[in-house]
Amino acid sequence: MTTPITQTAAANSEDALAHFSNLLKFETDCWDTNESLKAVEQDFLLVDVRSPELFAASHIKGAINIPHGKMIASYMNRHPSDKVFVVYCAGPHCNAADKAAVRLAGLGLPVKIMIGGITGWIDEGFSLVSAS
Repeated sequence: MTTPITQTAAANSEDALAHFSNLLKFETDCWDTNESLKAVEQDFLLVDVRSPELFAASHIKGAINIPHGKMIASYMNRHPSDKVFVVYCAGPHCNAADKAAVRLAGLGLPVKIMIGGITGWIDEGFSLVSAS
């Protein structure tokens, strides 16, 4: 008897290893981001890609605000290209981080998405700050 889970066979271990290893090249999570923000020297830039209004209302401490629509070469030249850009948006219901990742990768910049976004950050029990 099969269930909906086993109706399609699981990938072999070699394929699973390649797939999940590759995911880690594209994504990070809220916990790893929080831990990395504690480092004395950061090798990444945390970027909130939501609107300036939403950023001002609440964001992750240490994040900068660059709405994905502003991610063009002339604007991004202001930021170091040797750091990984970690982008986040509102959460799993939002694709702004995906749009930002496409733009940054198109500019030749290293990028990862923080999965979960603000929603995941709050779910992990981490706090937000506001601009006011």
